[in-house]
Amino acid sequence: MRRLAALLRPVRRAVLARRRLLAAVLAAVAVAAGLQAATAAPPATVPVLVAARDLPSGTVLGASDVRTVGFAPGSVPAGAVGHPDGRTLAAPLRAGEPLTDVRLVGPALTDGYPGLVAVPVRLPDSGVAGLLAVGDRVDLVSADPQHAGAEVVAAAVPVLALPVDEDGAPGVTGTGLGGRLIVVGAEPGDVARIADASVRTFLTVTLGG
Repeated sequence: MRRLAALLRPVRRAVLARRRLLAAVLAAVAVAAGLQAATAAPPATVPVLVAARDLPSGTVLGASDVRTVGFAPGSVPAGAVGHPDGRTLAAPLRAGEPLTDVRLVGPALTDGYPGLVAVPVRLPDSGVAGLLAVGDRVDLVSADPQHAGAEVVAAAVPVLALPVDEDGAPGVTGTGLGGRLIVVGAEPGDVARIADASVRTFLTVTLGG
């Protein structure tokens, strides 16, 4: 033990003699480590648009309705939309929820309905539209007020969306039109007939198609 103490005595003396220098070196190392941690590049993220607040179905999106949030690579939801200005929500969005193509009126609404296209249709009687729910199957019926009789212009079409205005009332903000807008999935060959009936006749639906 005495021999070990004798061997360590010169080391102890050397450390004590240079203690200020060693303290300065250790302080410099700590400062350098802190600066490196502070200046390290942040983790890589991917910008994703999310709802800036709760948005109802039928909202026509503008810059104030969305904000950008950084998502970790690999966590970005499929179908994320980058330029939604002027697009219409087909379903409500909660604040912070990513904006994806299936939430907008457009081709993605027909996912799950191969071969169909999304067609907006205005029903003059908003009360009839109020009976509908997304996923219902309906027949679109055209009736000409000037002539007797009616005809089915599209049978068993699915209801894809029921837009509402910013106040939660049926319709589309700023159109000045009455009735209620709905979005249905139709065969491409039926689109022209539906559009013609919408302009020239009274269009309604029957349930259970």
